[in-house]
Order: sequence, then structure tokens, then C-alpha cells
Amino acid sequence: MPRVIVLDPLSEDGLQLLKAAGNIEFEVRTGLSGEDLRQALAEFDGAICRSGVKITAQSLAGNRRLKAIARAGVGTDNIDKEAATRLGIVVMNTPGGNTISTAEQTIALMLALSRNLHPAYQSLIEGRWDRKKYIGAQLAGKTLGIIGLGRIGQAVAARALAFEMKVLAHDPFLSAQRAKELGVKACDSPKEMLPDVDYLTVHTPLNDQTRNLIGSEEIKLLKPGARLINCARGGIYNEQALVEGLKNGQIAGVALDVFESEPCTSSPLFGMPGVVCTPHLGASTEEAQACVALEAAELLIDFFTTGAIKQSVNMSPLDPKTLEAIRSYLNVAYRLGMLLAQIDHVPPTACKVSYQGEVCRRDTSLLTAAFAAGLVQHAMDCAVNIVNAEILLRERGIELVEERSAEPGEFSSLITAQVTSEQKVSKASATLFGALPRLVRKCDYRVDTPLEGILLFFYHHDTPGVIGKVGAVFGKHRVNIAQMSVGRVTNQPGGQAVGVLALDSQPPAEAIAELLSLDPIHRASIVRLPAANEMPPWMGG
Repeated sequence: MPRVIVLDPLSEDGLQLLKAAGNIEFEVRTGLSGEDLRQALAEFDGAICRSGVKITAQSLAGNRRLKAIARAGVGTDNIDKEAATRLGIVVMNTPGGNTISTAEQTIALMLALSRNLHPAYQSLIEGRWDRKKYIGAQLAGKTLGIIGLGRIGQAVAARALAFEMKVLAHDPFLSAQRAKELGVKACDSPKEMLPDVDYLTVHTPLNDQTRNLIGSEEIKLLKPGARLINCARGGIYNEQALVEGLKNGQIAGVALDVFESEPCTSSPLFGMPGVVCTPHLGASTEEAQACVALEAAELLIDFFTTGAIKQSVNMSPLDPKTLEAIRSYLNVAYRLGMLLAQIDHVPPTACKVSYQGEVCRRDTSLLTAAFAAGLVQHAMDCAVNIVNAEILLRERGIELVEERSAEPGEFSSLITAQVTSEQKVSKASATLFGALPRLVRKCDYRVDTPLEGILLFFYHHDTPGVIGKVGAVFGKHRVNIAQMSVGRVTNQPGGQAVGVLALDSQPPAEAIAELLSLDPIHRASIVRLPAANEMPPWMGG
């Protein structure tokens, strides 16, 4: 009989579900760390945790028994997923259980800031009755900016609209049509909304794109007196910039439920006028804790009863034989999604993936899901894989369809992905050269370049000397060109063309600016893809 260890305090609902399963033994052992944790994990087949315990590579060292870890909550930063994957341990999470509670915490902090609830109550504790000192502001009629419109962002928007607020929103996958359906106004970038908002809240993951997303320069763009709330991830707001903004009066209030380093018991923000902070309480409601506990218990019960892998953040739900047969094509589709997500930076309204030739003999629905995973990879507030990627697209009102034609073309297999936005259609085609993904067409331009590493796309008028000028720019800035491909629509010179450079390092902004100053070149985009042999965990990487 499988044995499960519960490593953090868990709602009684989850424990009762494990007990009722009848085919699982479980034991609650909280507060473990170091060698005690390592030894305990070696005694069990499954584990349930929240955010308290840290399951590191050292915690898993030498483990030959543990098969699955279920995180009762969305974040899995406290679990070393790479180490777990190497040992064949499935890591699963429960991303939907805390949506309402986190949205309500966001609204609660907005209200606390607006009505000075904490200092007003403190004045009563100190024996003062200062009604005039704590005159606040109402939410009705004010403008709320939301960065990130996933499940939680949408729940916040719905509640803000109920308060009669105006809502501006930015999300890489939010089209104007979907924004209209949600009752919000879409903005092309966070900076576009900043001058107009009275309140700003963020609901994005913490990654290289969102770390310090709101810093000193962005705070200068805010309407004076704006109030900022963060119930997502610490580090999206630069905390020192918040301190400076409060001191110079640019912002009137800051409410944080999350911090760059947690647990956080000391911060220059604590005690400042206009600040309300809570110790990561977004999911701390009885309802949310019961929901994630039940979901985590269900994940392990299903895993040990039927072998089902659901909501895994580190492994594919495919059996090894199927995965091995289709992995190379999954890699092509995934990288096409990552490419199109970065090259045009416009919210899509629809996506289409077309398959031609031998690839049609495969399960193309899995390949389409891999494309969706690549497309949304860096924009979501949860781990993305082929299980949930299509759902994440549909939540944002984005249609995803596929077409198949077994008729052979100029390649034995060809995958073409098309992303349609309200402004344009972007398209790319790729195939396999051996087991390596290769880009062979960008829109109507023929190219030939590996889908890996740092790629620079530059669009230009096809005139003599362009390539030499481009090479001179990158030579000047000490950026090595590893490979180059230039393509045009027809074989006739003098029209429009695209160049694709594979670069050995990230070009500085000055190099891109100098490139765009060249007369024949009118647009350039940088795309960052994984290295040739690098794949996400769910693909067997």
C-alpha cells in the first residue's frame, strides 16, 4: 500500500480524503528540514507540501522510493524540480484553488489603503479620535491598472468593476475583443497605462521579464498619488523604488502581501505612512486551504490508484514509448510557439497550426498543445506544459485550430504555425534536419536557420551591401555572428527581404539602435530560444 507523508499543515478536508481512499497510508510530519527531511522522504512513496518545507536536491539525495510530490497551492519554488525530474519524481500543483481568495485579498488591501484602516484603528488603540486625519478615497470612479490577466487577474477585474471602477489591463495574450468581453480596456504595455491609473496591481509570474517590472523610472510615470498593490510574487515591484516613491510623494500608498525574500520580518517599508503589509495571506482562507488540500490529495490518490499524472509541472503525461516517438516533433512545435511569441509582441486573437507530410501520422493534437505551451511559456502565472497550455489560451479567448495534409511537399514533414492578431498575421514554418528543429520560412520569406539560441531577425530592402553593414555593426559591438540566413519571397532582387542571424551573445541596445539606423533596415526583433539539446521537463529534458 502506498505511503504518503504530509510535510506542512494541511486542511482536515484533505486528510479525510486520504483516509477515505482506503488504499493509502499517510502520516503527518511537519517542520522537517536537513537530514531529518531527507530520511523521512526516503520512507514514503508520495508527499504533500505547501510552501513551508524546502524540498531541495539534498533532501532528495539517494531517494529510491519517492514517486510523486503534490504541492497544495500554485507555486513550486520550494521544490527542486530538476532534482526531482532526474530521480523520476512527478511534481504536481493545484493552481486553481486560491484564485478567489487571492483576488479578495487584493481588493481588501485596496480598501485598506483607500480608507486608512490600519492607522485609523491604531489611533483608537492609542486613545485618539482623529476623524479628520484619516479622510480616505472611494474606489468608485477610480481607475485600476492590472498587469497580468490570468485567472486571478480576471477575478480582480470582475470585483473592481462591481465597485464601479474603470479597469485598464495589460497581458501579452489579451486582445481588444477579449478585453471588451471582460469589460476592461487593453493596453499594449504596462508603461502605457501608468499615467492613467489610481491603483496598480500585478498578477504575473516572477521571471526575467517581470523582475523589477515596476521600478523608479516606472513610478515616475504614475499619476501622483497612485496606490500600488502586490499579491502575486515579491520582486515584481522594486521595493527600494517603492520607498523612494513614498518619500517623495509620487505614490500615496503601497500594499504588499509578498516580498522579495520570505519570510520577511524587517523592511524599510514597514511603519512608513501609507503602507499596509500582510505575511503572504493571499491563499490563507479556510475555503482556499480546503480546496487546495482536497485537490492535492486527489492528485496523489489518482496517481497511486490509476497512474494518472495531472497538473504536473515537470513531466509529460505521455508514456515513455509515445514520448520517445514524438519528442523531436514536439520540440519543433514548442520552439515555433516560443518564436512567434517573441517576434511580433502583439496579443493574438487566433492561432492555427498546419501539418504537412509524414508528421500527420503522429498525434498532432499533442504537437498543437506543445506549440501552445511555447507560445504562452513566459507569460503565465503558473507552470505551463502540454496539459494546460490550450486551456490557458482559451481562458484568454484565443482560438486554436489545426489543419492536416498528408500530401508530401518540398519537405518530408513541415509544421507551420500562424498567429493572428487584430493588427497582423505572423507565420513561421519549421521541419526536422535529422533530430534538429530548423526554421525554413518566416511568413513568405524562405530562410534556413536552426531554432536555437539567440536569433536576430532584421527586415530590409534587398540591396547590395546590406549584409556587410550589418556585420560591421555587430563587429563594432563585439557580438559574434555564428550563422546567417537571408531570404526573400522570390528569386528576384530588389524587393523586401529578411535576414536571420544566430548570435553568440546578447547584442546591446546600442547595437540594435545602430542597426535600425541603417537605411535599408526598417525592423528588427531579438528571439531567445533554448540551446539545441535543451528541452522542458515535460518533454523529457
